[in-house]
Amino acid sequence: MKKTIIYLLLLLISFPIYSQNCDCSSNLKWLIETFEKNDAGFHYVIEQKGRNAYELHNKIIMQKLSKISTLKECHQLLIEWTEFFRKGHLGVNLLATDTKKSFGTETFNINQTHFQKRIENLKNKTGYEGIWVSSPYTIGIVKDDKNVNRDYIGFIINSGNPNWKVNQVKLEIIKNKDGKYSMKYYMGDHSLRTIKDVKIEGEIYMIADFISLKKIKPEIKFSEPDKELFYKSVYADKPFIEKIRDNVVLLRIPSFMYENKKEIDSLLSKNDSLIKKTTNLIIDLRNNGGGSDASYGKIIPYLYTNPYRVIGVERLSTELNNVNLIKYFTRPDLPKNEIEWAKESIEKINNNIGKFVNLDSEIDINTRDEIFPFPKNVAILINENCGSTTEQFLLAAKQSKKVKLFGITTAGALDISNLNSIKSLCNEFELVYGTSKSIRIPEMIIDDKGIQPDYYFDKSIKPYEWIDKTIEILNYE
Repeated sequence: MKKTIIYLLLLLISFPIYSQNCDCSSNLKWLIETFEKNDAGFHYVIEQKGRNAYELHNKIIMQKLSKISTLKECHQLLIEWTEFFRKGHLGVNLLATDTKKSFGTETFNINQTHFQKRIENLKNKTGYEGIWVSSPYTIGIVKDDKNVNRDYIGFIINSGNPNWKVNQVKLEIIKNKDGKYSMKYYMGDHSLRTIKDVKIEGEIYMIADFISLKKIKPEIKFSEPDKELFYKSVYADKPFIEKIRDNVVLLRIPSFMYENKKEIDSLLSKNDSLIKKTTNLIIDLRNNGGGSDASYGKIIPYLYTNPYRVIGVERLSTELNNVNLIKYFTRPDLPKNEIEWAKESIEKINNNIGKFVNLDSEIDINTRDEIFPFPKNVAILINENCGSTTEQFLLAAKQSKKVKLFGITTAGALDISNLNSIKSLCNEFELVYGTSKSIRIPEMIIDDKGIQPDYYFDKSIKPYEWIDKTIEILNYE
């Protein structure tokens, strides 16, 4: 680290504190030092943007420190510091809170039984009041007449997230001066997200930026049948396959998280004959933020037409980064044929602290013995929320002669990957960062650029029209 940077960091300790144990300046110092030493993308970004730009960025951030008085403000400042580097595979989570109410641990005093009866007797069944589902949460929403700062309050009825308890406030809906609605939404870690535009679609779907909820009570028949497939697909919690035309099968995969692998594999196995006798396969990956490469392995055979290349990664070896790697290499269920490779990998990372190491092949060329005649055409729907593993899948899939991408450019969060996390010294924040760098860069960059579609759907083509438009293109002769 250059002396100038060290000097800038030492300046941090002179600013006011907001708690007895930790201040924002020491948290920022911890963040910078940890990130510079351990993130696989740090030096690459410095090479691209220049050290002068980095030092100026640090100076601007530190000038804002004197105005920090709360943990929430410090959290936003730490996030702002990370934005210099990249959008994806990097973040700072808030673990502690200043006040319960400000960070989603307010409890709404309501009798669940009385609430259920209220919903059953609602005269207006098409508004915000009701019971809504947004996995893993079931949320009750009721008009709040006691708080002038909000119009509706959403509280937990059931939660699959152990961080959330019954009756805790999950969201607040506010009517703005222009008559439109905005939302305060508390994330899984209880941190706050403010969403400017909230609206109800088809009377049973509530759309608030990246948050979607489906009303289950009172029961209402969907009022927009021409959009029903769109909502069923985009806001599905689980993968599904459906034949939507004589020659078209739709495969929807909301997430490639590893816990979904078994369900994805089972779904493909049960519908294998259907897929193999259908001309067109549409794979809807919209809003699929990634997960595990293993989750898409069973899809590849349906796409395959020719050998495809997968470019490897280099891992940054540091004491912190190696902790999880060594745990992985010494796990009890490690296959016997990988034990020797694991021993060699541990030796390699331990002998190269501070350097990038390659533990696998730089380039894998994948071949298959069989090419399925059907499906003949594979269309993959993508949007700005497709990232990480989903983009890795797209890089492999688009090498097939069968495959075309439809939609808009993806998120661009892939080059720096294999995430690790560490908590700050006072356990107030958690840094999530990348430990590996793709060998593709700088010749083929995905981060902050994304993967472009073969068929771009401009704004005149509404999201609920994408499937029909794709079918139209597939059938065009």
